[in-house]
Amino acid sequence: MPIVELPIAWIVILDIIGWAVIHMAISFLTLSMPEHWFERDRLVYKIRPWEKAGLVWQQYFRVKNWKAFIPDGTVIMGAGYNKKQLHGHDTKSLINFITESRRAELTHWLSIPPAVFFFIWNPIWAGFIMILYAFSLNLPIIIAQRYNRGRLEQLVSLKKQRS
Repeated sequence: MPIVELPIAWIVILDIIGWAVIHMAISFLTLSMPEHWFERDRLVYKIRPWEKAGLVWQQYFRVKNWKAFIPDGTVIMGAGYNKKQLHGHDTKSLINFITESRRAELTHWLSIPPAVFFFIWNPIWAGFIMILYAFSLNLPIIIAQRYNRGRLEQLVSLKKQRS
């Protein structure tokens, strides 16, 4: 039973507005964070050995088949670093892309927990749908970021060894 009882039309409107506000607020929050916060492999961003430089994501989820269909939030926000394609093949451009993929990953990790707030006005079953929505919308993007970053980190490492 929700904490706040509302007619179904209001629930739907609140859900749509709620998610829009959450996505925009978290995007603005992470865009305002200093770039140096994303320059190092911190605990969350570190590509683990079991990920095989991102290749495990291709092996189990076939990332290459669907990642092109993920819209880049920078187009919607009108700000940020567009990650649809590389901005160059030099080491600096690759490191820039890696840094921004960490920012994108954090954005999507932070977008999952607010789903619990939807239990306030949604029936229990709809609250669980909101949680499912949060995971199903954000996990593919997290997986795509980890896939790309794992491969790019390996490429940067090879470039640095050669020079």
